[in-house]
Amino acid sequence: MKRLWLILPLLFIFSCENNDKDDCIDESKITNFPCDEEYDPVCGCDVVTYSNDCVAENSGVTEWTEGECN
Repeated sequence: MKRLWLILPLLFIFSCENNDKDDCIDESKITNFPCDEEYDPVCGCDVVTYSNDCVAENSGVTEWTEGECN
């Protein structure tokens, strides 16, 4: 029974992380609009570095921060 109480919180934590990543990409927003070729990197919530915010947005990424991913 003690093991069950240790395992349940871990399962909950890992299941929440997967849901967050699923919410990171909105497939309905994936487009092919042209973007500038200017390199101004952003780090998407999927931990992928995109060359600029336009490319990230065209890829369906819902959130990003300025700069390359670590």
